[in-house]
Amino acid sequence: MNRIAVVILNYNGAQMLRDFLPLVVEYTPEADIYVADNASTDDSVSVIRQFSSVHMIELDRNYGFAGGYNKALKQVDSEYYLLLNSDVEVTSGWLSSMLLFMDSNPVTVACQPKILDYKCKSDFEYAGASGGFIDKYGYPYCRGRLFDTLETDNGQYDTPCSVFWASGAALMVRSAAYWNAGGLDEQFFAHMEEIDLCWRMLARGGEIYVVPQSVVYHVGGATLSKSNPRKTFLNFRNNLLMLYKNLPDDELRSVMRVRSLLDYVAAFKFLLSGEWGNFKAVLSARREYKGMRKGYATVREENMAATVSCNIATRAAFSILWQYYVKGKKKFSQLENK
Repeated sequence: MNRIAVVILNYNGAQMLRDFLPLVVEYTPEADIYVADNASTDDSVSVIRQFSSVHMIELDRNYGFAGGYNKALKQVDSEYYLLLNSDVEVTSGWLSSMLLFMDSNPVTVACQPKILDYKCKSDFEYAGASGGFIDKYGYPYCRGRLFDTLETDNGQYDTPCSVFWASGAALMVRSAAYWNAGGLDEQFFAHMEEIDLCWRMLARGGEIYVVPQSVVYHVGGATLSKSNPRKTFLNFRNNLLMLYKNLPDDELRSVMRVRSLLDYVAAFKFLLSGEWGNFKAVLSARREYKGMRKGYATVREENMAATVSCNIATRAAFSILWQYYVKGKKKFSQLENK
């Protein structure tokens, strides 16, 4: 078994591979590098073949982020996986800091680097920043990013920190913990799947950290922009599925009632803003969640049976919506009871 495998999932990202894969090869001598191609229709495969040291896994169709990674990782024998987006620029020593941290902390099952914005390298990037959290009602936020407010990186979050979720843009995870938790949920297809996975790993007794001594730069939105109705649909639907799968019995009904109200508020906010596509996406997400919920009852039951701890310290007890929109807290450091 090899110690660590960096696995990049690609779909029609030939230009991203040209731009970023050379640095992965240059700055990652300690790892085996794989590119798993989700049946791209561009020239991605020919680009991958230009790198003699890179292993290619060709999938027969586009399985999405979750399914693509599950199918690819079954073909990789390694102690650690590093799931890396194709639109991430890595830096010298980016992997060694995380590897040292994981080796030194055996209870830690996953970690992420500090993720900065490729387009504005002094700022944190939306998808992960310096470690992720969720609030009582399932809304994700980060050290360095609350909703669409991105902080400038001044070293304020450079201490390794226990977090609720590590970003799928650059997720280092013990292979044993990944499969023990069941891997990524393939019915999610894409979006929220890494948060769901992290929740399951935490519930099974693991810990998750951000290691800011490792730094990468993420383009973000390379597949779907934040305003795309398809992305809105997946984020809302998958967030509801994640809550249903993972919430403790004593919270499930109350939290889901509040989320129902908040989702309809979000939908009508989109409508009032003229975002008809996103309005319909939220309503469609709720309809599909209700249709899928019965089939997820067994999934929830199995997940709860494997849970050793429902009281996860890094899941906030407050509403981030209240703190952000009502109390005006725009930075992670300003949050109360964080």
